[in-house]
Amino acid sequence: MEREAKVYTRTGDDGTTGLLFGGRTAKDGALTTAYGTVDEAQAQIGVARASSDDPDLDRLLIEVQRGLYVAMAELATLPDNHHKLTDGVTRVTAGMVEDLETEIDRVMTVVSLPAEFVIPGGNVASAHLDVARTVVRRAERLSLPVATEDSSVSRYLNRLSDLLWALARLVEGDFTLASTKGQP
Repeated sequence: MEREAKVYTRTGDDGTTGLLFGGRTAKDGALTTAYGTVDEAQAQIGVARASSDDPDLDRLLIEVQRGLYVAMAELATLPDNHHKLTDGVTRVTAGMVEDLETEIDRVMTVVSLPAEFVIPGGNVASAHLDVARTVVRRAERLSLPVATEDSSVSRYLNRLSDLLWALARLVEGDFTLASTKGQP
């Protein structure tokens, strides 16, 4: 017999929310605000994906969205439970940060640094990528006070915002990720 899945649990009606591996925290607390903003960034990246017809960009952004699930999991875990985290699944790793750096370097092989500040909105896709970048920057700022000392979450978010900036410039210049193939 199939059970009907419920979207609501009523356990958060008291203003708290459950955390990964146990524990509860205030819905307006620092942890919830940090991982909630990462969730917002992930959704905005989805809007950017939907605004582009570049299949390579779509694949890269899906990979990034999956990485943000890892960041959210780590931020939604109390420090006392961090020993339960799994690298690359529920804990951001240095390798994940390095992967973003590799992508940034690859994109920048075809994108020139502008001589002045960029005014977002060159086209719809670049505008959405720039909005996603600003949400990721906010998530980074909010993660700083709650991430543990050995965490790579803030570094990951920092590099991700750089990648989103580079990708916005890429699509603004009518390049595609395919034009970076074979680049370091």
